[in-house]
Amino acid sequence: MSEINPNRRPAAILYLMLGMTAVLFLTPLVWMGATSLKPERQAASQELRLLPDPASSTFSQAAKNYSEVWNDPSVEFPIYLRNTLIVAGLAVVGMTISSAMVAYGLSRIRWPGRGAVFFTVLLSMMIPFPVIMVPLFLVFRDLGWIGTLKPLWVPAWFGGAFNIFMLRQFFMGIPRDLDEAALIDGLSQWGIFWRVIVPLSRPALAVVALFHFIYVWNDFLAPLVFITSRDQFTLALGLQLYQSKSGLTPWNLLMAASTMVVIPVLVLFIMTQGALVRGVAAAGLKE
Repeated sequence: MSEINPNRRPAAILYLMLGMTAVLFLTPLVWMGATSLKPERQAASQELRLLPDPASSTFSQAAKNYSEVWNDPSVEFPIYLRNTLIVAGLAVVGMTISSAMVAYGLSRIRWPGRGAVFFTVLLSMMIPFPVIMVPLFLVFRDLGWIGTLKPLWVPAWFGGAFNIFMLRQFFMGIPRDLDEAALIDGLSQWGIFWRVIVPLSRPALAVVALFHFIYVWNDFLAPLVFITSRDQFTLALGLQLYQSKSGLTPWNLLMAASTMVVIPVLVLFIMTQGALVRGVAAAGLKE
C-alpha cells in the first residue's frame, strides 16, 4: 500500500478555505453583473434569482440597460471616463517615476541623514488623507487649482510613501556589484538608475503602477473635495451622481453603471496578474 502524504490534508484544507474566500468575494460582483442584465421588474423583485427571466432576451435587455446608462443626458459617463483616464494616466506615470527615483536615493546612494529621511517617509504612511485634506485644499486654492484636475494628479509626481518603501526594499536586493561595474564603465548615478536599476525592476514598477491605477480609479474623496464642475467629474463621482439623481434610479440601471465602472479595473487586473504575481514574489524574495 502506498503511504499517505501527511501534507496532503493541510493543503486540501488550505485550498478549501481559499476557495470559500474567493466565492465570498466574488458573489457581490457576480450578483451585480447579473442584475445589470435583468429588466427593471425582475431586478426590483424580492425573488432570489441570479439569472434573468428566460422569457426575456438577455442580450437585448443588457444592450438596452447599458445603452440607457451610457447615453443618459443627466450623467455624462463618456466625459467622466475621459477625465478619469487623464487623471489615472498622469498620476500613474508620475507616481511610478517619482517613487522609483526617491527609492533609488534611499537605497543605493549613501548620504548623511538618509535613515532619518526614510523614517520620515515611513511616518507619513500613518497620516490619513482626511487629516491633510484641509491644508491641501488651502494650498491648491492659493495656486488656483480648485475646480481643475491638477490636484488629482500633480501630487503623484512627488512620490507615495508605500510605493517608495516597497521599491526601496526591492532595490536593496539588487547586487551592488552592478553599480560598481557601471561606475567603472563611466555611468553616473542617473545612468545607473535608468540603465541598470529600472530594467531590473520592471516587475516591481508594474506592481506600483497597477496599485496606483486602481487607487486613482476608485478614489472618491479627493475628486469630491477638489472638483467643483460636473464637466470635470471622475467616474466615481459620476456613479454617485447617477445613484442620487432626481427620481428613483432602477436597480438594473444602477448595477449596469456600477459594472461599467468596475469592468476596466477587472480587465486590467486579469491582463497584468502575471506581472503582479512576479513582482510581489520577487519583492518578497529580496533580502
